[in-house]
Amino acid sequence: MSEPAISAPGPAAAEERITALVLTYRQPLLRYVTSLLPADPQRAEDVVQETLLRAWLESETCRARGARREAGWEPSLPWLFKVARNVVIDWSRRDSSRPVVPTGLPPETAVLADETARVVERTHVVELLAQLSRPHREVLVYTYLLGCSGPDTAHALGIPSGTVKSRLHHAMHRLRQAAAFAERECA
Repeated sequence: MSEPAISAPGPAAAEERITALVLTYRQPLLRYVTSLLPADPQRAEDVVQETLLRAWLESETCRARGARREAGWEPSLPWLFKVARNVVIDWSRRDSSRPVVPTGLPPETAVLADETARVVERTHVVELLAQLSRPHREVLVYTYLLGCSGPDTAHALGIPSGTVKSRLHHAMHRLRQAAAFAERECA
């Protein structure tokens, strides 16, 4: 690979240097980082950008101060690979040291949400039951809420078993109609 061209100092020259750096080293660097992060191509792209930025900043610092490296120093591919590897390691450590963000509700909140949902559900059921006549409501309460069988409901209410079946059928039919109407109003 050819080294990036060294240009005269100034803002235009700095832009030329970063452009030359990106054009020269981006593809080989991306292949290398993708091999380190095969499951995350977006992160690999971010690492390449960070590496090229660090290389450019290092070369600009060297140009400005003439420090640590000879003036006009440009990064080499092995140096870029080392920086990229260090960036991957640093970001992995950073990610593992951060607390895990819970994706679900905390247990206390989940219980509270479940209880809230039950209250809303019960309120909705009570509103639907209020629309029924008393005999239909009684049959539903004994059969579904108290879990009584048909004959037990008939005995408790003092009515024939056939009447329990008939009232249950009509009550359920009216409940379904009321629930469908309420759903249409909410939508």
